[in-house]
Amino acid sequence: MISKNTNICIVDYGSGNTGSVYNIFKSFHDSVKVSNDAEDLKSATHLVLPGVGAFKAAMDKVLKIPTFDLLKDNVLNKKKPFLGICVGMQVLADEGNEHCFCEGLGWIPGSVKKLDAPGLSLPHVGWNNINVKKESALLKDIGSEIDFYYVHSYHFEPKDKEDIIASSDYGMEFAAIVKRGNICGVQFHPEKSQRAGVRLLKNFLNL
Repeated sequence: MISKNTNICIVDYGSGNTGSVYNIFKSFHDSVKVSNDAEDLKSATHLVLPGVGAFKAAMDKVLKIPTFDLLKDNVLNKKKPFLGICVGMQVLADEGNEHCFCEGLGWIPGSVKKLDAPGLSLPHVGWNNINVKKESALLKDIGSEIDFYYVHSYHFEPKDKEDIIASSDYGMEFAAIVKRGNICGVQFHPEKSQRAGVRLLKNFLNL
């Protein structure tokens, strides 16, 4: 059961999948906004950073959010539950190496590298299962519904393997879900992952 006091703020920074992320949250909870307004960030109980496209382009947009310092304070100091999706997860790293070197947010130490998948086409597109590495409330009641939808050519490699909740395989093993304290990230797209995606997002709202 999700608390009626839960307020979701999907951070508005020009990401292409913001609308679909909004729609899936709205399908099971009323209080959802797409915003970078200071009052909306302050009143939010949960923060979501969606993402599609290249690492540097996403980082450039994130850093141009007029309320970026407030967002950072809410995540790092106020410890509000935060979820990064796809590139929104990758920018949590210290650095990205997609086309060029680019500094990331550094909220979960690590780096973003190209998938090493010889003989397989890139990007990795489609359904893939996950390998659970450690128990987490994010995976509560998902059961056998562990196939999620991916679209990516790069992967986040955390420095501390303890930050990896689940992995997946595409020519190599890569992090599918990461979590450090209140900060979570998923490489797949829960908004495209049907029931398993909805279940995971509901679990996030109960953190």
